[in-house]
Amino acid sequence: MSGSDANSPTESDVLFDEPGGRWRTVAYGPVFCVVALVIELLTGPVVHWFALTLFSVILAGIVYAQVAAARRHVSVSLTGAILRQGAEEVPVADIVAVLPPADLYADEPQRWESARSLGELSGVPRRRKGIGLRLRNGSLVQAWARDDDGLRAALTEAVADARGTRA
Repeated sequence: MSGSDANSPTESDVLFDEPGGRWRTVAYGPVFCVVALVIELLTGPVVHWFALTLFSVILAGIVYAQVAAARRHVSVSLTGAILRQGAEEVPVADIVAVLPPADLYADEPQRWESARSLGELSGVPRRRKGIGLRLRNGSLVQAWARDDDGLRAALTEAVADARGTRA
């Protein structure tokens, strides 16, 4: 199968994307402060202009830092050529197999469940689930995503395309 085939993904085709954090969450704190300001204007003689403005700025700043960090360290992107997990990139051609999901009722965990997770974090990030991958060099690693089923399906398709075994 050639890379020019209309059905095969190219390097720029995004097959799966999780941004890690949404910029709109930066506005939540200031919006709640505006709601509090409106309530104070309508119901009382005292309006806390300075405090609400200060809290609005503080909340926006803290959440901005959290969203920026999440977008850098907890984002996932898969194209036909590259799987990016946080700041680490793995060529799809280096992935030999996408391993089956973990058995929740197994007495012992599968080997990939204790493997190194991709990205620069020490483990699978919170609220994400691991996906076992076998790499070309024989090592096991964990990819991860909130939508682990979606990433698993996209990875399986991308690996099959890279190996030329897609039906």
